[in-house]
Amino acid sequence: MSTIVEAIDLRKTYMLGKISVEALRGVNFKVAAGDFISILGPSGSGKSTLLNLLGALDKPSSGTLLIDGVDVGRLGDNQLSELRLKIGFVFQFFNLVSRLTAKGNVELAMSIANISRAERSRRTVELLEKVGLKDRMDHKPAELSGGQQQRVAIARALANNPKFLLLDEPTGNVDSKTAKEVMALVHKLNRENEVSIIMVTHDQKLASEAKRTVQIVDGEIQSDVVN
Repeated sequence: MSTIVEAIDLRKTYMLGKISVEALRGVNFKVAAGDFISILGPSGSGKSTLLNLLGALDKPSSGTLLIDGVDVGRLGDNQLSELRLKIGFVFQFFNLVSRLTAKGNVELAMSIANISRAERSRRTVELLEKVGLKDRMDHKPAELSGGQQQRVAIARALANNPKFLLLDEPTGNVDSKTAKEVMALVHKLNRENEVSIIMVTHDQKLASEAKRTVQIVDGEIQSDVVN
């Protein structure tokens, strides 16, 4: 299988005043197409920094991060914006636009990518049906449950046929029953549609849902194991 993400001696340093803080200290790992990996770590471990790099929201201080074969560290702001269209983001707090319907939220992601109106409409219906929300597409976020809002967020993340989904604590804002339903959908997408998934979490139980768990502590990978 092809490699969609590769980190090679990845390092990120921040300046806090005059103090240099090394958030990532030589991280190495690969993600293959169709893989489902979790990045597990406590607060302050470096996982949020790694999340920002994997999402092309920031660039490494040194080392190499390849996303779909592209070296993130060599890109300018416009190129980073283009690369982000290849990544589907799913956040803990949904981040849906409250004034738009479920359909409108999914279509918005495609309008940014300059997809035609007809194609946006067709694909949105297809995606909302895939996540089990075809009958709720004309409802606004306030009219949807937390689990339904997260399903809309997942459909939105899939809108531009991303190379992978980047999940940031995807069940952190829903109850345990809904969390199981959300993860069942994630597994289905990974298994049946071969969607590649990288999930960032501090939750050991949630991390074990993935095929692999990469554990990060103090900016370094402590383990990389098959679940």
